[in-house]
Amino acid sequence: MTRPTISGLAADLASGRTTSRALVEQALARIADPAGEGSRAFIKVWQAASLAQADASDALRKHGIVPSPLAGLPVSIKNLCDVRGETTLAGSRALDDAAPAREDAPVVARLRAAGAVIVGSTNMSEFAFSGIGFNPHYGTPGNPADRARVPGGSSAGAAVSVADGMAVAALGTDTGGSVRIPAAVCGLVGFKPTARRVPLDGVVPLSLALDSIGPIANSVECCAIVDAIFAGLPISIPSARPAAGLRLAVPKQFVMADLDAAVATSFERSLKALAAAGARIEHVELAELDAYPAINATGGYAAADAWAWHKELIGRRGNDYDPLVATRIRRGAAMTAADLIELGEKRADFQRRVWAAVEAYDAVVMPTCAIVAPKLSDVQTAEGFTRNNMLLLRNTALGNFLDCTAISLPNHAAGDLPTGFMLMAPPMADRAVLAMARSVAPVVAGSASPGR
Repeated sequence: MTRPTISGLAADLASGRTTSRALVEQALARIADPAGEGSRAFIKVWQAASLAQADASDALRKHGIVPSPLAGLPVSIKNLCDVRGETTLAGSRALDDAAPAREDAPVVARLRAAGAVIVGSTNMSEFAFSGIGFNPHYGTPGNPADRARVPGGSSAGAAVSVADGMAVAALGTDTGGSVRIPAAVCGLVGFKPTARRVPLDGVVPLSLALDSIGPIANSVECCAIVDAIFAGLPISIPSARPAAGLRLAVPKQFVMADLDAAVATSFERSLKALAAAGARIEHVELAELDAYPAINATGGYAAADAWAWHKELIGRRGNDYDPLVATRIRRGAAMTAADLIELGEKRADFQRRVWAAVEAYDAVVMPTCAIVAPKLSDVQTAEGFTRNNMLLLRNTALGNFLDCTAISLPNHAAGDLPTGFMLMAPPMADRAVLAMARSVAPVVAGSASPGR
């Protein structure tokens, strides 16, 4: 199946080659296919509303009313976003008695204003607290490259919805890599914007210090379009910045340890292709990164912030939580105000030192994840879950702690398990990263082609 782009489908709609109704019906059929992953990728499907929106979009288009390139196209949203009249579950059973949302989250409202057709809300790691994508309550969608493997998380259903043609783009959230991880292991593009650019209101938080909202899609250009909508900005795709002349830093420390052979091979192949395209690749000493685990040894912001939000709910409905998630949340109960103050000071110092060390470079590059998607059987034990979760999260979570802008690009060979190539830059470098990614993406994808 050729994966469509937003611009391509928008052109098809503009020319009359298809209709929103046809595209939405196709997406809904894939969700409903009993042989597919729809029942595990989605927690809620809004079939009647989606078809009504599609018909309205087609009618508006006949009168020249097309609010954005996303108008009339099927998209999915993560199950932690408020939708007016719906109970927001966040991939859990523990919130099933919560009152329905009174209004859409701002990001959802912005998608609607752009004319997007929201087909449903996608499955996720419970309360967004893992990079695996496993969910014991609603099932775990199989990875599109190998259904016996995990889809990555926490935006698991989001990635599967795009990869399996149930949506052209998906709303994900990223606290420690929850957009970039599933994008990487499912062979998609995932963009983590600077956190402050997109409002988090109406979205169940994991950590307000680290949370961000970003798109998963089939191309860099698709991510640029959806990111602009999320951020409430005029829609434009940054001009591609040529790979030739880019200065890219590859850290020698921390992010290159314990790589799968497949990940290491894809990454080195991508670096060679970029160098051949004229990029300046420099392997740099970045010993500052080695301090990251120790700084977060007490649980970090995710545990502290999650405990503050969950302490009443987990006391009342703790038996309904995934035990692996509940354990991670309860770590925050032991953190003190002094721990948080010290964490904030160390984070600010860490950010200053790391960004100063790479100031001369256009971006820092690394494998998105240290491993390919593990098999579902590999995460059935607490030990296996924890080990694989940490390896999936390690490189991406570093970026959230740095308040970075980052994008994951597919760089695996056809037939191989998906891997990701990540570009990372300081906060508010969003447009610059997207501009670089437009040129880097075809190079790292092409690096896996025969003859390279």
